[in-house]
Amino acid sequence: MPKTIAIVGAGPGLGLSIAKKFGTNDFQVALIARNEEKLNILVDELKAIGIEAAAFPADLYHKEQLISAFQGIKDKYGFIDVLEFSPVSGNYPPTPASSVTEEIAIDAFQALVVGAIRSVDQVLPAMLERQSGAILFTTGLSSIYPIPMMGNMGIALSGLRNYANNLHTDLAPKGIYVAHLAIGAFIKPGTAADPGLIADAWYDLYTNKTQAEDTFPQGVTPTTILW
Repeated sequence: MPKTIAIVGAGPGLGLSIAKKFGTNDFQVALIARNEEKLNILVDELKAIGIEAAAFPADLYHKEQLISAFQGIKDKYGFIDVLEFSPVSGNYPPTPASSVTEEIAIDAFQALVVGAIRSVDQVLPAMLERQSGAILFTTGLSSIYPIPMMGNMGIALSGLRNYANNLHTDLAPKGIYVAHLAIGAFIKPGTAADPGLIADAWYDLYTNKTQAEDTFPQGVTPTTILW
């Protein structure tokens, strides 16, 4: 029986690559993002290569939309085996810390931390009941290192990393794998930061279940980011 992965923040880059990687390894794919038209394009591409997929549009800023999307996934596919969380950063571009306002900080926190908590809430009870499942958080390197131009993102992503690591500590003894992967690269097809390579890294982490955290590329720091 195929498993199901729900990808929150699915887009044509990393989200699609993760969908293809898991989909070609006997996963059904549920895609969540706010733009239904764009999601349907991704679904068509996945189905064209034989992967069962469906779109569930929702805006992370709207709790009821997210709850409805996850209920739709459960109604269609049943148990969600893997949750992968990798939405875009919110309504503001990367902002240096000296220019971060209360509104900008709250916006990033709402999308990335509150959105993550809301998503986890939709899968965790069933995972705890079965004592199985995986929750995967994809962030940027500012979740680990202060990066001046990523002031607003760093505030939110470091909080998300803390949440992910604490979830891992809480849930590992209960049979649930939680991991965090920080991307230190400008994602671009055909390069060392091809989204397919990042998807491969994620699938390896998921399959081995020995690490709670890693970076891509491994060992990357702010001085070695792949721009």
